[in-house]
Formats: sequence, C-alpha cells, structure tokens
Amino acid sequence: MARVLISMSDEFLETIDKVATNEQRSRSELIRQALRTYMNKIKIRNSALAATNATILETLLTIDK
Repeated sequence: MARVLISMSDEFLETIDKVATNEQRSRSELIRQALRTYMNKIKIRNSALAATNATILETLLTIDK
C-alpha cells in the first residue's frame, strides 16, 4: 500500500482523530472512507449531469422533426 503525505491544520487533525476514536477506526481508515464517499458522490453527480445533458440533447434533436 502506498503512503501519502498531506498537510492540514492541527485543529482539523484533532477533529479527525476524535471522530476516528469515537468510531473505533484508525485515522487512515477514516480518511480512506471519506475519500471513497467523496468519489462516489462525484460519480453520482456526473452520472446525473450526463443524464440531464442527454435529455436536453434528445429534446433539441426532436424539436427539428
């Protein structure tokens, strides 16, 4: 597994550590899960945008008929 170095404020890191402790997870696992969630939200948003764009294009194409 690769290691990644990121910078964040001490206050933010303390908050992350509190959440990780409350959820009985490691800091790394908490951050990995947060990134997975973020990437899934982007994927869903992009899919919704693509569907909207397809509908708009389909509407525009049928207007000329």
